[in-house]
Amino acid sequence: MNIDELATWLKEHRVTEVSCLVPDFNGTARGKSMAPSLFLDGYRNNSLRLPEATYAVNAHGEFIFNEHIRPEERDIVLMCDLSSLHFAPWTKDQTVGIICDAMTLDGDVFNLAPRQVLKNVIELYNRRGWTPIVGPEVEFYLISKFEGNITEPQAPRGAGGLREYGQFVYSLDGIDEFDPFFEDLYDFAELQGLQIDSLIHEDGPCQFEINLRHTDALRVADQLFLFKRLARQVAKRHGFFVTFMAKPYAQESGSSIHMHQSVVETDTGNNIFSNEDGTDSDIFRWYIGGLQKHLPAAMPFIAPFTNSYNRFEAFMSAPTNVHWSRENRTVGLRVPESSPAARRVENRIAGSDVNPYLATAASLICGLIGIDKQIAPLDEFIGESYEDKERPLPKTLTEALVGFRESAALREYFGDALIDTFADTKQAEYENRSRVLSPWDLQYLLVNI
Repeated sequence: MNIDELATWLKEHRVTEVSCLVPDFNGTARGKSMAPSLFLDGYRNNSLRLPEATYAVNAHGEFIFNEHIRPEERDIVLMCDLSSLHFAPWTKDQTVGIICDAMTLDGDVFNLAPRQVLKNVIELYNRRGWTPIVGPEVEFYLISKFEGNITEPQAPRGAGGLREYGQFVYSLDGIDEFDPFFEDLYDFAELQGLQIDSLIHEDGPCQFEINLRHTDALRVADQLFLFKRLARQVAKRHGFFVTFMAKPYAQESGSSIHMHQSVVETDTGNNIFSNEDGTDSDIFRWYIGGLQKHLPAAMPFIAPFTNSYNRFEAFMSAPTNVHWSRENRTVGLRVPESSPAARRVENRIAGSDVNPYLATAASLICGLIGIDKQIAPLDEFIGESYEDKERPLPKTLTEALVGFRESAALREYFGDALIDTFADTKQAEYENRSRVLSPWDLQYLLVNI
């Protein structure tokens, strides 16, 4: 709808508040809320603004300044994507949200905005006549409410009054224990236009997986961004929390976002990963080759926190390398059994703690580099790959940041400003975390040394 149609729509639906949302580097929703009349005036006059540093806020709330984001905190103009209009059904008043892009005061797109980063990558595909398609599977834990610091979360009590302790993988009874939560989650998701496909119980206590229907990459990232916010709000209504932390339990499986990726011709919809006879195309192999060669350098985009690397443990349902294989869940890059029209690569490396825009952009750009450079993949891995040492992933965030900063390929496609600023943000988070006493410090050092 155009702005005049939107004004009529807001009035007809008795909307009392409009929230302009932007995802920061960590995928957190930031922005501003206002009355519909103020929003409409700001939209018409390009006066909806935020400081550019809003995008570079780290996990502990600190602005990161460098040569690309100056301490003067220059304004950027919010460019509202009206197609992203959605209700916020958990609020008491009739509130709607709109996801916004950003433009500098000089009229240029703001290329440090994560959503713009993904749009830039998609444009590289569009120039070739292609459209990238993504289908995500996002895992999360339900956890009991808590106050203050805790050493480890615990599962909430279900309808039967008990907590989950054993393995309830694929359990329908385990889902039924929290049926009121999932009913609201589905109802609210429908109100927001989110296309939830299926729900399963995963390995850990009160760990679940929601699949979103595959579609174009930007729409999927928008839906992941909104879904994570929605799930937190619905959980609070039911008296517990939801966490997308990659590894909330030391002895349980971590949570991932498995990203199924394919590429189709924009005009015909044909999958370019398949030849006319149904066999793997060269483009498909090169795409895998690009993922294998460049995903280790892009790890800060798909494993953005120190905790993210705790998830990569052998035999804990998380990959430890970038091998590829068909119908093999021990590798980082799985090729599911499918028809030629549905041929795709499942990137199993990203954790559920990612910014969906940056993680999607990273995976797509690594594949595109492989196509552009015609990078041949390693031979298909046969067997269990958890302990194979070839092409390992970085083991820590600090190790990953070194490769990230030094990657000429990522700098060529993403630009120095994004690589430097994102790395500076992650480095600041790491240093802040290192100054905080951990449960290990308290248990083993406090009174023993």
